Amino acid sequence: MTVAASETTGRAAEILARPVALNGLTVPNRIVMAPMTRQFSPGGVPGEDVVSYYARRAAAGVGLIVTEGTYVDHPSAGMSDRIPRFHGEEQLAGWAKVAAAVHEAGGRIMPQLWHVGTVREQGKPPFPEAPAVGPSGLRLDGTEGGKAMTQADIDDVVAAFAKAAADAERIGFDGVELHGAHGYLIDQFLWAGTNRRTDAYGGDPVARTRFAVEIVQAVRSAVSPGFPVVFRFSQWKSDNYGARLAETPQELEAILAPLATAGVDAFHASTRRYWLPEFDGSDLNLAGWARKLTGRPAITVGSVGLDGEFGRAFLGEGAELRGIDDLLDRLERDEFDMVAVGRAVLQDPEWAAKVLAGRFDELTSYDAASLTSLS
Repeated sequence: MTVAASETTGRAAEILARPVALNGLTVPNRIVMAPMTRQFSPGGVPGEDVVSYYARRAAAGVGLIVTEGTYVDHPSAGMSDRIPRFHGEEQLAGWAKVAAAVHEAGGRIMPQLWHVGTVREQGKPPFPEAPAVGPSGLRLDGTEGGKAMTQADIDDVVAAFAKAAADAERIGFDGVELHGAHGYLIDQFLWAGTNRRTDAYGGDPVARTRFAVEIVQAVRSAVSPGFPVVFRFSQWKSDNYGARLAETPQELEAILAPLATAGVDAFHASTRRYWLPEFDGSDLNLAGWARKLTGRPAITVGSVGLDGEFGRAFLGEGAELRGIDDLLDRLERDEFDMVAVGRAVLQDPEWAAKVLAGRFDELTSYDAASLTSLS
């Protein structure tokens, strides 16, 4: 299937090829490679195939790559020995090669720093004896599923994020993204469904931001002033697409404003379909609201270029192409600043080059088989 050539070469290039500043970093265009867990890093070490995977996208015109989620240096952070880690000599050496290759290809790159919280199942690698931890020891469905974090646990995790950010800058990355979305640890503190604490880390929406704020502040202190810190957030959780952090713009502002004050340079608003309005009475999507409420740059994401949300891919389903005229309209009126592309750029390493050149007739529909290899 091909997309009708309503998106002209000139319009796509004019809107998407504009540089954008994230703190001290200038990104050459508005296209971001979205973080996508691939599980091709045995022992948590990204190898040469991972290096080539990211470098190909940078060479084809992706302005900013946000890597797949990488585990910070805390024993409870992960749940697979094939997902990369952002600690350890061998792991960081692998990541340094990734960053160097992306830069050589003309791109910019940030690691996504991740702790899964109570999504972790007991006995899973890379550290089978480590317990699942969370704000209240609750899984996303409200059942008991781990250890409620003590102050010492909180301090250890905050320090792990800060160390990972410092390491990212040291080995040549251009910024970091903090994974505060999809029901993982940071999001578990933000969401009332999993945060039942009665101390300073729980209560009203502002109090529930304290853990995230402390991470942002620690990261900000660990890196140079111009080093960008991006925060990814979402309403939905990995097992609950109807979950919501905020029912109104006012509630969303209560969550995002403390993070912006703490030092977040840009917000990456994760949705399943970018074209859907977030709140009644406005056409703004979640990224649009993040930009409006905080004044910080915002990245949108969610089924860009495809008709069908990403969750179906894990069921083996493909997706047909969808035009991006409405995306260009929104970028043109500065609803948000950048657009993250997931499955479309996973399927086709040349997606950015084709779109920037207006070669829409060369795009192909998404095949879920692309999840099975690094191309």
